[in-house]
This record gives sequence, C-alpha cells and structure tokens, in this order.
Amino acid sequence: MFGGIDPKKMQAMMKQMGIKQEEVDASRVVIEKNDGNKVVIDNPNVVKIVMQGQESWQITGDASEEALGVSDEDVRLVMEKTGKSFEECKSVLKENDGDIAQAIVDLS
Repeated sequence: MFGGIDPKKMQAMMKQMGIKQEEVDASRVVIEKNDGNKVVIDNPNVVKIVMQGQESWQITGDASEEALGVSDEDVRLVMEKTGKSFEECKSVLKENDGDIAQAIVDLS
C-alpha cells in the first residue's frame, strides 16, 4: 500500500490513530441494489474498518452483476395458475429469485 513501510509498523500507526481493522472470513458477498439487481463478489477479501466509531467495509474480489428482475410474462403465468394479483405474484417471484414453480406453490 505505502511503499517501503513495514506492515506491522503500519498496523501500529493505525492503532495509535484509533483505527481498527479486522479481516472477515467470507466466501461470497452479495449486494442487493435498489433496481432489483445484485452485485455478487466471489472469492472476496473483506476487511472491516472501525474509525472514530464509524464502521466501513473494504471488499475486493471477482465481481459480477446479476439481474433479479422478473419478466411480466413470468408474472402473468403465475397469475394464471394461482388467480392472485400482478403485484402479489411479482413480489413472490422476486422472493424466489424468479423460480416460477416455487412461486406457484407458495401462492397456492
């Protein structure tokens, strides 16, 4: 990070400044976005940083984005099979990551 500085000295300096770092053992990180999609980070290196009472997270790894949106066609199919409303079917489909069969079972 800072060329030529011993990592142990860096940790000691950070501790003096009241900054605590903790590595978190994680196999996967998922960030759910407001648009219904999610960012998936595989093989992550996760570090929790606490400074002046504020918690921050540093995450690096292999990131990809997955669409969680369900199609209107899928919603209509679930509506047809269950007789439920469009919004109810769409909500249950999202909860089941687009699994039509599970949505039908859950709504029946």
